[in-house]
Amino acid sequence: MDDPAKPRSSWLDRLSALLLREAEDRSELIEQLHAAFERNLLDAEALGMIEGVLSVSELTVRDVMIPRSQVNVVRSADPIDKFLPFIIETGHSRFPVVGEDKDDVKGILLAKDLLRYFLNPENFSLEEVIRPPLFVPESKPLNLLLREFRSSHNHLALVVDEYGGIAGLATIEDVIEQIVGEIEDEFDLEGEEDIIPVKGHRYRVNALTPLDDFNRYFDTRLEENDIDTVGGLVVSRLGFVPKRGDIHETEAFRFTVLKADSRRLFSLLVEKLSPLSGT
Repeated sequence: MDDPAKPRSSWLDRLSALLLREAEDRSELIEQLHAAFERNLLDAEALGMIEGVLSVSELTVRDVMIPRSQVNVVRSADPIDKFLPFIIETGHSRFPVVGEDKDDVKGILLAKDLLRYFLNPENFSLEEVIRPPLFVPESKPLNLLLREFRSSHNHLALVVDEYGGIAGLATIEDVIEQIVGEIEDEFDLEGEEDIIPVKGHRYRVNALTPLDDFNRYFDTRLEENDIDTVGGLVVSRLGFVPKRGDIHETEAFRFTVLKADSRRLFSLLVEKLSPLSGT
């Protein structure tokens, strides 16, 4: 029986104790985190970030790397005026510089170092500005890669296979996105209308659409305490951060998740189910 004179441990105390246990208790820790979310001790974004931190130690470089076929490189033998338009077009900040093929890596070119070329093109040397490459194996755990990025001040690593060939590359952004979600996504609805009609009585809706705008568009009165967006309403009513394909239905609508990660929703397919009566 509990001693009434002894203060009850807080949720944070229990979480701290779980963090100090062996890895076999991770499932219990996740349950505690979701219980905290349901009790409004954590919001969806914080829950997703903590889950992301936990997942990083279970992933390897192979899980997040850009494969060899998609790696953009600069040929060391090419003149600058040949690869400069390519660098501008891709918009990347770092490029492997290679010789005969992608396995023959000479170094890493930072796009900003090309400013030296414009300042003094006659004396510019590509060999003098490229940085030493960082090589990591495919099997390296992501948490160790992040530590290596921090200690070496590198933002890009070339991934090598068991035979020493280049299998792909990984960036510090790839690791961070496992924790905080996608940093930049060309498929987001930014710059487009928040509510876009598609076939039938269906609409593609940005999850960040304000509820007031949604209600005004459909002449409804959907609301939830302290919730401002359509995505927030779906997460609140489901009680968890849904994944792609998950569905929430009201009397008048069916909300299907089109795009999401473990931290937040990006877009929804909204389908009218019945004549709208303000529910």
